[in-house]
Amino acid sequence: MRKIYIFDTTLRDGEQSPGVNLNTKEKVEIAYQLEKLGVDRIEAGFPAASPGDLAAVNAVARAVKNASVIGLSRSREQDIDAVVEALKGAQDPCIHLFLATSPIHRKHKLRMEKDQVLEAAERAIRYAKQYFSKIEFSPEDAGRTELDFLCQVTDMAIRAGATVVNIPDTVGYMNPSEYGHIFKTLKEQVPGIEKIQLSAHCHDDLGMATANALAAILNGADQIEGTINGIGERAGNTALEEVAMALATRADYFGATTSLNLKEIAKTSRLVSKLTGMVVPGNKAIVGANAFAHESGIHQDGMLKEKTTYEIISPESIGLRDSKLVLGKHSGRAAFREKLIDLGYELDDEAVNTAFAKFKDLADKKKNVMDEDIRAMLEEKLTDTPEVYSLETIEVSYSNKSVPNATIRVRTAGEAKEQSAEGNGSVDAIYNAIDALTAETVELEDYSIKSVSHGKDALGEVHVVLKQDEVSAQGRGLSTDILEASARAYIDALNRLVEKRKSPGRRDKMSLI
Repeated sequence: MRKIYIFDTTLRDGEQSPGVNLNTKEKVEIAYQLEKLGVDRIEAGFPAASPGDLAAVNAVARAVKNASVIGLSRSREQDIDAVVEALKGAQDPCIHLFLATSPIHRKHKLRMEKDQVLEAAERAIRYAKQYFSKIEFSPEDAGRTELDFLCQVTDMAIRAGATVVNIPDTVGYMNPSEYGHIFKTLKEQVPGIEKIQLSAHCHDDLGMATANALAAILNGADQIEGTINGIGERAGNTALEEVAMALATRADYFGATTSLNLKEIAKTSRLVSKLTGMVVPGNKAIVGANAFAHESGIHQDGMLKEKTTYEIISPESIGLRDSKLVLGKHSGRAAFREKLIDLGYELDDEAVNTAFAKFKDLADKKKNVMDEDIRAMLEEKLTDTPEVYSLETIEVSYSNKSVPNATIRVRTAGEAKEQSAEGNGSVDAIYNAIDALTAETVELEDYSIKSVSHGKDALGEVHVVLKQDEVSAQGRGLSTDILEASARAYIDALNRLVEKRKSPGRRDKMSLI
């Protein structure tokens, strides 16, 4: 298959993202990882921008051994000289020259006519040819440049000595049909086009950067420029991981491939996100947190039967361990049962149904249900104690300038009873109301709270120990609301005391729910 060269500009165009400022050490660290990923060319920065950027480009140039290192330059001799200095020590140096060619840029930014643009670009390419055997030239805003003039510019660049001509959609204006047509036209009309490589550099202002890059490949592009995670100025650039995986997944359609080590994609994405501070959106293709996560019950059922029903890419192919069946309110019984097995629980159908109902109640209250939540939910009832009392509702009124009040509604012997009480605090008010409602005289020997999982919506687990005469019993309650968990734990302990009174010699039997 035809090879597509990968030109990574994370360290240059990616660093132009608002708020991103990589130091030299960070640039070198990313460059090393890009080498592991297998990119062909690394644009390390814009040396003329500042002495610091020049030094950073030089550090990358000296560190990288297995990829060409590139410095960006305007079509000015002083910029070219800065790139010459920055790329000293590079194993395979290349300069990337650019000059705007579109009518809007010629008129408002450059204030130059077409012939002046051609002359300035040719002069820069010939000057750079004294120092570099590899030269890439970009007619900036090529997407909005007249197609006949773009053919003239490309012809000039080839004759002047460019080895790569890049066609940038600088403002993300193109659609795939238009952008692909540019490459097709250049391939057909420009003399000597076979002597150079054509490159595609797309921005994502209209959300079509990856689609445009793929359209360019279909119409003869030899190189794709982009960034890891699609970062870059404004809405960002072509996401290289998306192009690579599209080519790998749809080789039958594109008939092209890259030299990337795809299993390094996830690691590279995480490193770039960490060092730039730019969080990868959860729904981002290939590397987003949800890219291989399934919550829908229908999808989970399909995944359990055959992964390719809902995954066209395996997570292992980009360096991840496995897909995630995320348990939430949309999850089905099959995925829940599979999770129970993964956690080491073997339940019969009746027990699974009971546990699944509890899980659904929890999922309505909690955004993400963790493994710890499921374990705690299953183990909430450690015995098969009959429920003499069951909590129905709880209302608490609290202010630091008034006495806390709690109203509890409990069902017992088929009848719902309600009771209100005050206390020194909210929990004390709850327990006083329960005592009054049940007419049980007990002593609270121990009360403890712990978080079962993480986050603000974590399940709270409350343990209590109640003593009545010489008999004591422990109770356990779970809820995302710690006051509700406290009430459940107290009632659970009361039920155990009642059962112990009925069967003094009975030992608790363990069950899962």
